[in-house]
Amino acid sequence: MIELDHVTKKFGGKTAVDDLSLAIPKGELFAFLGPNGAGKTTAIKMIAGLLRPTRGTVRINGADINDQPLAAKRMLGYVPDQPYLYDKLSGREFMRFIRDMYGMSGEALEAETTRLIDLFGMSGYVDELTETYSHGMKQRLVLAATLLHQPAVLVLDEPMVGLDPQSMRLVKDLLRRLAQGGITVLMSTHLLAVAEECADRIAIINHGRVAALGTPAEIRARDGRGETMEQFFLRICAGDGG
Repeated sequence: MIELDHVTKKFGGKTAVDDLSLAIPKGELFAFLGPNGAGKTTAIKMIAGLLRPTRGTVRINGADINDQPLAAKRMLGYVPDQPYLYDKLSGREFMRFIRDMYGMSGEALEAETTRLIDLFGMSGYVDELTETYSHGMKQRLVLAATLLHQPAVLVLDEPMVGLDPQSMRLVKDLLRRLAQGGITVLMSTHLLAVAEECADRIAIINHGRVAALGTPAEIRARDGRGETMEQFFLRICAGDGG
């Protein structure tokens, strides 16, 4: 599971994340929803161990991401908002590189690599250099490589950006299956429909704080106005909490 205990992140005089506390249990698909600049990516990067909180603690299955980084990151898969690859490696070579980074080997892993290549529909281009890939092809490869070490926690920052409808459907269905299989999935998004369709619970983040938290139905019904998610989101992010 993922635990954030009174987490704050400041950049100079700017507070990007402000006293954020959350507990995301095993097998839950949880979404950070919010406007650009709300603090979603900063929170995601602290969970992934790429940024250190100014205050507070982040734990991955009980391991402090800052004090026990190797233990925490072995349980964690992270997909950034921009897929970063090595241009002169093929997709298959990139997956082997990721396997080596985690110290993994064996015939079973070769079979798992092939399964993921097929699952993400990459067999037609996986042996080409990644410099030739479109954004959607790169995103598929990064997702496949992230799943190689079978993480207990999967964290994704804007995973749907730049994907065509077919790829988006694939990713949404995959995330639901992973959560149903017991993996804790956290994604950030600014796409209301994606969060409402996929997530078990949603935290609407605004100005670095949680403005609303609950299931999609609980959030829509919170103030008894019978609003759609879009209406509620726009009202909360405009500052009209009442």
